[in-house]
Amino acid sequence: MRRVAAEVNEHTYAAGATVCLEGEVVDSWTGVLDGLVKLHTVFPDGRSVTFTGVPTGGWFGEGSLLKAEPRKYGAMALRDSRIARMPKPTFEWLLGNSIGFNRFLLLQINERLGQFIALVGFGRLLDTDARVARCLGALFNPILYPGAGLRLSISQEEIGLLSGVSRQRANQALQKLVREGLLTVEYGGIRVLDLERLRSYGI
Repeated sequence: MRRVAAEVNEHTYAAGATVCLEGEVVDSWTGVLDGLVKLHTVFPDGRSVTFTGVPTGGWFGEGSLLKAEPRKYGAMALRDSRIARMPKPTFEWLLGNSIGFNRFLLLQINERLGQFIALVGFGRLLDTDARVARCLGALFNPILYPGAGLRLSISQEEIGLLSGVSRQRANQALQKLVREGLLTVEYGGIRVLDLERLRSYGI
């Protein structure tokens, strides 16, 4: 803990700023101390695909560190965000010396794999309302984003960006989810009332 506290550094990014570039050499593990980051890729023709959002408490980039390969996606701050970076040597030292860290990382990777397998499935099979619901449900994963509780500070525009729909369409989906008793829309965010139904919406 002392080594991590001494070697992890903190950076601040404004909304819309690039946190990580796709294709860059990965020299640190990245965590969100406060804020919201989206992971995405941009195709040569300009089209963009969002993979997931990473709210406060989440970490990403361990796969590229473990495989020593260029980053396969970019990361952008959807709002003003405080970002932690653990240098690669620190990450590798923890891998070699901490059973607890290895267990945490194994759970992280397994949970992320499940998240992306589900993303492929519901992206192909579910309607827009269900995609918005599942996208929100994924942001309340207690393993990937510990300590999130059942309230998330997120705007309707941010929900649209993460779900791959317009702000107006995200608003329609939210209103439907509210009517069905899955969540409430509050000032500056949402509060989940039925997380299990949100995660399985559309089945």
